[in-house]
Amino acid sequence: MPDKPFPVLVTGGAGYIGSHAVLALLDAGWPVVVLDDLSTGFRWAVPDAVTFVEGNVADMDLVGRTLADHGIGAILHFAGSIVVPESVVDPLKYYRNNTAASRALIEAAVTAGVPHFIFSSTAATYGIPDEVPIREDMPNRPINPYGTSKLMTEHMLRDVAAAHPLNFCALRYFNVAGADPEGRSGQSTAGATHLIKIAVEAVTGKRAHVGVFGTDYDTPDGTGVRDYIHVSDLADAHVAALEWLIENPAESRIMNCGYGRGYSVMEVLDTVDRVTNTPIVRKLEARRAGDPDLLTADNSLILETLPWRPKRDDLSLIVQHALQWEHKLAERRGES
Repeated sequence: MPDKPFPVLVTGGAGYIGSHAVLALLDAGWPVVVLDDLSTGFRWAVPDAVTFVEGNVADMDLVGRTLADHGIGAILHFAGSIVVPESVVDPLKYYRNNTAASRALIEAAVTAGVPHFIFSSTAATYGIPDEVPIREDMPNRPINPYGTSKLMTEHMLRDVAAAHPLNFCALRYFNVAGADPEGRSGQSTAGATHLIKIAVEAVTGKRAHVGVFGTDYDTPDGTGVRDYIHVSDLADAHVAALEWLIENPAESRIMNCGYGRGYSVMEVLDTVDRVTNTPIVRKLEARRAGDPDLLTADNSLILETLPWRPKRDDLSLIVQHALQWEHKLAERRGES
């Protein structure tokens, strides 16, 4: 799509995945506006070429002004809360930040006549699947408020698209990891819960060990298996989805974003050991309630629908980029 017809609003564009989507949009020539309240994001993560608006997506007056002032033609919505255990102990936070805030944003989009919407969803909408790899037509049975809050937003988008001139893509992420290969962004929030982030923090001395939660799963080595996708591949998928929505204004899609193969916790840690030449101390702990044995994506729908193809489907490369970013963060914080 050589001619970019309008600016794109990226909510949560100062956060981990959102900042990578901003970079992918810029690399593809799209003008970008970022809306972020900086509750978990970082102002420095927003490039100078991007217009930045500080605020919350639930502020309909602010969102409405932003959409009108900048002539926004599409929204990529990443803002929200993402920590699964926290959602169990504080469900109202997740229904406020994910579901209610998304409802306000969607209403603002309809009011302003924004025709295209891409939603950052999650494989947590499936819960514990009956079989793997997981297809989009399998039942949605989320087992935590995080997954439910995201699924409710998918339902809102489906219903709104049927009633108004708006089409959408909801991309269900599997395990996102890594960092921008050029070192422009990465996972920067404190207290991260993602395995590869935790592992590279252990390599750089920020953690004494890595917890392995459960060694009795029905997998080859007894530890849970997950489908890891490089964050920059995921960001590229959003750009491809945006251009597909523009070319197919009467259609919407819900699609898995993963590579279609899984790695166990031990395989990931072995890879980190090998890439970094630093053995990580592993602390074996009890399994966590609700953790499935195996979660991998059937990604055939996204491959059939979009011209997107993974470019970084390599666990060692994902670890390498995550580690490079961890060193860069340490320099930023004056730790090295």
